[in-house]
Parts: sequence; structure tokens; C-alpha cells
Amino acid sequence: MSSMKTLENLFEETIRDIYYAEKKITKELPKMAKKATSPELKAGFEKHLKETEGHVERLEKIFAMMDKAPRGKTCPAIDGIAEEAKEIIENAADENVLDAGLIAAAQAVEHYEIARYGTLACWAKELGMNDAAKLLEATLKEEKATDMALTRIAESGVNDQALAA
Repeated sequence: MSSMKTLENLFEETIRDIYYAEKKITKELPKMAKKATSPELKAGFEKHLKETEGHVERLEKIFAMMDKAPRGKTCPAIDGIAEEAKEIIENAADENVLDAGLIAAAQAVEHYEIARYGTLACWAKELGMNDAAKLLEATLKEEKATDMALTRIAESGVNDQALAA
């Protein structure tokens, strides 16, 4: 880890962290979509994959604004959440329980991203990086919408079906 003596250093390290996370998510979402049995959940994962690819592009624009090469740094939080999702996929004995577990894992990812993007947008403003702040806020808005969509899917039947399993 590089030195974090300034807010600029911390901002750059955190951008690298979320860049790694978004790249990892682009690899994990197709697996989750394939395993989901709820058509609505499957469609939600596929939609969010396209959004996540856009999030990667936005982060690459921010790297360019900073005159830095887009390079991630290992994010243990996302790695851990991905491992939990893998365990759910491997161990869920019922497809309804699997869908409920996939939603939970996806929401853990969303909550992590919401925390990161909210912080980064605030720091970008503090650093006078208003164009970067706008990109980060756009992603934050999409992450919040995805979290709400996952809650709607869970509450509109997936959780009830898992309970009945």
C-alpha cells in the first residue's frame, strides 16, 4: 500500500480499491445470473452487469483525470463477499433458498459500493475534482437503485418462497 499522507493519496488508494471491486463484480455477476432461478432476479443481475461495466468506464475516466493508469488493488472486502456468494451457490439445497441467498450476497456488494462511492464523491468535492464527483455520484445513484430493486425482488416473493422451502 502506498503512503496515505494526504486526502489525495487516500482518494487514489480508494479509487484503486473500488476499481478492483468493480472488475471482480463483472466476473461474478454472470455466475450469479446463471444460478438464479427467479426470472426477475436473473434479469436484475444481467441489467446490473451492464451498469457495472459502465462503472468501470467511469472509474477509468477518473484515473485519466488524475493522470494515473487504471490499476486496481486487492479489495479483501469484495473478495470476502464473493467467497460468501460462492458458498451460498454451493450449499443452498433449494432453488428458492438459493435466490434469497443470492439477493443477500448482492446486497452486501451494493452496500459496500454505496459506502465507497458516497465517500469518494465527498472526497472528490473536497479535492476540487468536480467532474470526478459527478461521475461518482452517478454511480452511487445506480448502486442505490440496484439495492432497492433487489429489496423489491426479495419482498415480492423470493423470501416467501424461501420460507416455504
